[in-house]
Amino acid sequence: MKRTIIKIDEDLCDGCGICVEGCHEGALQLIDGKAVMVSDLYCDGLGACIPDCPQGAISLEEREAEPYNEEAVMERVVPKGEKVILAHLTHLRNHGELGFMQQGIDYLKKHNIRVDLSSLQKAVPQQAQQAPQAQQPYVFQPASVMPPQFPVQLHLINPMNPVFSGAHLLLAADCSAFVTPDFHQRFLKDKVLAIACPKLDRNLDTYVAKLIALIDTSGIETLTVVQMVVPCCSGLMKLVSMAREKAKRYIPVKKIVLNLQGGVQTEEWIQ
Repeated sequence: MKRTIIKIDEDLCDGCGICVEGCHEGALQLIDGKAVMVSDLYCDGLGACIPDCPQGAISLEEREAEPYNEEAVMERVVPKGEKVILAHLTHLRNHGELGFMQQGIDYLKKHNIRVDLSSLQKAVPQQAQQAPQAQQPYVFQPASVMPPQFPVQLHLINPMNPVFSGAHLLLAADCSAFVTPDFHQRFLKDKVLAIACPKLDRNLDTYVAKLIALIDTSGIETLTVVQMVVPCCSGLMKLVSMAREKAKRYIPVKKIVLNLQGGVQTEEWIQ
């Protein structure tokens, strides 16, 4: 499958080994004085190693690669001790890969490996003292319905994230949430989210490949497309149609078209 994974420029790499030490998943090794990714299985594609490289030799690319395997990673991480285990799980948490983090925790429980996981619980900041109304007229109110995963951009999501398994997927045009004040409550309830723009985004073949993986491998149950009435948005439904034609499984697809005021212009199930 196509997914995001790291790429190392051998000409820029000076073999310092900083990235190898920082990759708790064990995807990188020094071979003949150069950093080398030894297996796609161990690379989560989140790019935590990129800022570690003083030469700028590491970048991200979309290419065919084996799916990331958290159990295989844990087999390599556990012998390195508790600090490395916690660093790895914290890394997943901080990048929103909560499904993979839970798989890692389940691995520890399955193999009766005792690790203090209390640090994984994010501290909730104490509420700041209320400022005078004249100084702070706006009070943030979080949405009552939030996507269960991050990132949400279709280029960046990992179809193998367990959060997508058996889920109902909402694929929304980038603009749609900005013209619909109650977007979260109206469309996102009980769904996972991906967003895309068929006009401005590049490498649309990657979108089709990811949608196929979501259908066939993750087994999403339904796919709802929310797009704007403008012509450029029609490409979003074309991508879904291409993926559904190539996928081995059949899933119901609903198409919702919004007008420029954020109201629903049409809503229909696509056969």
